[in-house]
Amino acid sequence: MILRILTVILIVLTSCKGVSQEKDMASESNTETTKEFPVQKTEAEWKAQLTDEEFYVLRKAATENPFTSELLDNKKKGTYVCAACGAPVFESDTKFDSGTGWPSFYQEIEGNVAYDVDYKIGYKRTEEHCATCGGHLGHVFDDGPAPTGKRHCINGVALDFVPDSK
Repeated sequence: MILRILTVILIVLTSCKGVSQEKDMASESNTETTKEFPVQKTEAEWKAQLTDEEFYVLRKAATENPFTSELLDNKKKGTYVCAACGAPVFESDTKFDSGTGWPSFYQEIEGNVAYDVDYKIGYKRTEEHCATCGGHLGHVFDDGPAPTGKRHCINGVALDFVPDSK
């Protein structure tokens, strides 16, 4: 009798599906699917053009250390562009101090930033990248200020700053 009960319990436990098995692992699917962007270069071409840090952040989706970006405390008027291709991605008017250690913006330049879902650290996040070259910029969260309520947490090394000419 005890053997039957243990057998039933064992069957029930092994037949349960864990929720973690049902997640679509975006990091796995993203590596298999190559997206087409207007600016296409080989890995060797990107390595030749970018610094090591820029390459690992923009092309390998790494994250720079917090509070290390020269752009973190930049308060000048201008446009932040993708460091890989020069596409404008954020305006200085939307930059704010989030206290996180990375340049933060409450709004992107519409159409110049694209989004994907990633589970690279075990939970769902919205990754953002340059819509022109596909370079990884950072992530966007729903804890930003008005008017959008968004916090675009961006690696400073993925950006270059172009000051207004006025």
